[in-house]
Amino acid sequence: MKSKLDILAIAVHPDDVELSCAATLIKHKNQGKKTGILDLTKGELGTRGSAHLRMDESKESARILQLDYRKNLGFKDGFVDYSEASISKIVREIRRTKPEIVLANAPFDRHPDHGNASKLIRDACFYSGLQKYKTNGVDNVEQWRPKVLYYYIQDYNLEPDFLVDVSDHVDQKFESILAFKSQFFQEGMDGPTTPISGQDFLEYLKSRMRVWGRAIGAEYAEGFIVDRTIGINDLFDLI
Repeated sequence: MKSKLDILAIAVHPDDVELSCAATLIKHKNQGKKTGILDLTKGELGTRGSAHLRMDESKESARILQLDYRKNLGFKDGFVDYSEASISKIVREIRRTKPEIVLANAPFDRHPDHGNASKLIRDACFYSGLQKYKTNGVDNVEQWRPKVLYYYIQDYNLEPDFLVDVSDHVDQKFESILAFKSQFFQEGMDGPTTPISGQDFLEYLKSRMRVWGRAIGAEYAEGFIVDRTIGINDLFDLI
């Protein structure tokens, strides 16, 4: 990567970001921001597909989203553990990419990995800013702490703390989701049925975005939650 990122979305599974906040990334990419995704696992425990296939699908989604960076750390799917070794690997990528904003899995969600990863990411953002914290004892990359951390909403229907108008970017978001052909509904697809493999799941996602959009006078929106008070420069930032 030749230059720092503005936004780094970190996800425990490939497709977490696509499902939750891909349109927000697209919107900011179109504004000239540099965006990236750091996946922690290859999703190898998923009922459908395989680790190899999901890596190929991730590459296609990265192309659709026009990402400046995408990397997979290869953590063990289903058993993402809270350890210094895991934190250290995330810290190295935060320091290398130097994002101003980090987006992370919600602290509480249906999949156990989502909540575990959320805490890992939150704490890695903190340790990344400590001058004396060295990853595995050797680190030539200077410390870096993102300005803010926001959590995207995924499976559980959590109440958002703020919403982003993404009305102009819905089609591209769903194109990135459908890049994961092994996971989501395609005409003529076969294989075992999962809670996310039916057409109804995609319709639900779009309906929820429409409900959120209505709350802010937009057609579609994506929702985020925070764990600290948000500061603004002036009241017009909230219009």
